[in-house]
Amino acid sequence: MGMTLPMIPSPNGATRVFATIGDPVFQVQAPHLMNEVFARAGSNAVMVPFQISARAVNGLIESLKAVGNFDGLLATIPHKFDVPAHADNVSAIAEAAGCANALRREQDGGWTAENFDGIGFVTGMIDAGYSVAGRVVSIYGTGGAGSSIAAALLDVGAASLRVFDVIPLRAEELCDRLERRWQGRATVGSVSSHLDADIVVNATPMGLSETDPLPFKLDGLNPDAVVAEIVMKPVETRLLKEARARGFRTQSGFGMLAPQIELYRKFFRIPDAAGPSGLIEAISQGRLRQ
Repeated sequence: MGMTLPMIPSPNGATRVFATIGDPVFQVQAPHLMNEVFARAGSNAVMVPFQISARAVNGLIESLKAVGNFDGLLATIPHKFDVPAHADNVSAIAEAAGCANALRREQDGGWTAENFDGIGFVTGMIDAGYSVAGRVVSIYGTGGAGSSIAAALLDVGAASLRVFDVIPLRAEELCDRLERRWQGRATVGSVSSHLDADIVVNATPMGLSETDPLPFKLDGLNPDAVVAEIVMKPVETRLLKEARARGFRTQSGFGMLAPQIELYRKFFRIPDAAGPSGLIEAISQGRLRQ
């Protein structure tokens, strides 16, 4: 197969290093996408995936911070809640969500944490023509992505949120954090509290495997609802397939990823590539190397 994308140069002694950390990491798209961003921008930088357990992740982050040519990381499940503790500055959205998916070295040697999951999700929904302000939203899953999406939705004016988690305490803790900033707009939901919602979000890992059950039932769901997914691999999850077959409007996990790539570029201060790259369009349409 011929190469249609720029070759990524081999690292050398001047290369700036970034990481993506998770457990698992087989599903992550960020490393090869960001490496393409680096190559298009002419930046001598590389992003490497690390599979690291929850038990060892804090030691890894501190060790990476001690590396002189290490400039930042992206975090996926289950490490997003660990990231803020390693930062000197935490953004308002990340603080409300209680987690962050990006960490950046500053010029003064400090570290800044930000969470782009929610911002990317909201941007993707709006870009797809789905109204968010004034809507009733149900979110299944209050992990790193779900917490960030909840905070971002309230930040742009969602009328109310109902959050559900298989561990009820996690849903209660998220609502408590959101209450400090957006009083009276987030409540703990039940397994059927999504049926009259305008937007229903799967923010659980259910869907990574084709044999996974649906994260919530579609029977009785508001026929005008948008069913949104955060799982990015496979591109077409069982939830999306069944929702579309029933006539629901849908939003794939790539709708959340595409805006984040540009946000990551700016956050990590990577120069803008000259001319249109087509990368964001490819992400949006799911035309990625699997």
